[in-house]
Formats: sequence, C-alpha cells, structure tokens
Amino acid sequence: MGARKGYADVAAHYRRLIAAGDLRPGDAMPTVNAVTEEHGVARNTAARAFEVLKKEGLIATNAGAGTTVARRPNIAPATGAARVDRLKGGGSNYAPGETSTGHEAALRSCDDPGICRDLEIEPHDEVVVRRRVFRQDGKPVILGISVIHMRALAEVPAVLQQGRLERLWHEDYEEKTGRPIHGSPELRAARHASRDEIAALEIPVPAGADVAVPVLVTRTVWHDEFGPIEVWEDIHAPGVWHASKQ
Repeated sequence: MGARKGYADVAAHYRRLIAAGDLRPGDAMPTVNAVTEEHGVARNTAARAFEVLKKEGLIATNAGAGTTVARRPNIAPATGAARVDRLKGGGSNYAPGETSTGHEAALRSCDDPGICRDLEIEPHDEVVVRRRVFRQDGKPVILGISVIHMRALAEVPAVLQQGRLERLWHEDYEEKTGRPIHGSPELRAARHASRDEIAALEIPVPAGADVAVPVLVTRTVWHDEFGPIEVWEDIHAPGVWHASKQ
C-alpha cells in the first residue's frame, strides 16, 4: 500500500502538468470533487492544494468560468537539463508564454579553462558553440549556451546549423551511434555577467559604465560512453527565480 497523498503531492501533480504544457493557460481545471476522487484524498486536501496553486499564480477562479489555468502562469524558467528531460519525454521545450530568439551556431576556439576541463579538451581546441535567448512573455530571462565536442559534429552536422534546430540533436546522435547521452547533476554558481551576456539579456546599464551585474549560472555536462560531449550553461537574468527540475 502506497503512502497517502497530501495536499503538497496533489499540488505538485498539477504544477508539473502546467509546467509541461499539458494544461495550458485558459484550460479548465478539474473540480475539487473530481480531484478528490482521482487522487483518493479528502475534499479539504484537494481544496488546500488548489489554494497553494492560486497563491503561486498558476490557477485562478473566475465567476461563471470555474477554476482555470492562469492566463500568465507564474512559471520559473526551466534549465537546460529540465528542457532536455521534457523533450525526451515527448513534451515541449517551452513553457506557456515562453519563446526563444537569437539562435546562433559557430565554430570557436575554446579558451574557457572550466569548459575545457569539463569537455576534457586542450585549451584553444575547436568546439561548436550554440546560443539562444529564452524569453518569457517577450522578456529575456535566460541566455542558453551549449558548447559541443567536435566528435558530435562529425556524427550530427546539424549542430552547426544556423537557427533553431527542429529537434534535440542528442536524439539524432543516439540514433546514429547507438550511444545514449546522459546528463551529470546540475551545478549552480553566481558570478558577474560579461558585457556580451548583459547585452544578450538586455540588462539596462548606463552607457560606457563598468557595472558589476550578478547572475546565476547553471551548468550540466552531458556524456556518452566515450566521455563528455556537451556543456550546457544557462545564464539567468537578475531577478529571475530559478526552479529545480520537478
């Protein structure tokens, strides 16, 4: 017999559905009675779960319309690791209200000691760098940077394609090589943003001023059986809350 569900378990269930886009803005939420029956909980447990979701800005109750997913749900941006998990699970790369712009790809000489170490390459070895800016309701919230090992380019030339990729390149690589790609635990650190990152995230600073702008950086290293193959960094704009994978 499984552990009895509490209000937090019920709230987490619907929070995941909203974050994954299975419940979209304007969609009707089930009634409290339906939640009670589906999850096998008391009516006050279901009602309390809904109150939590209302406080988080995820759902709203309107006269005559019942309870629906909020038009502008307050969802913290997903990190790279969470996005990959959603895509591999058949979900969307984007949360409701989220888009991406500025998709670029280039061959670069890697001069970042940390990334060289994580990819197990020598300083100034060539890598593929992919960049994009994730936006929530049009506002830039994350600068995503993927640094990809050259052996991935040999198998999947599309990693150097300009613009948004049609699907996750990991899937093409796994299909072609038979080697699964797995992510390491997500690491987080705070540092000052570079001028390039400040510009990409449209952070307002006085022209010509040397201003220290703190940002949160999350990093995941992806491996196949031969070693590390990609480092994905997300640079979060100041004031953007970060949510761990659900």
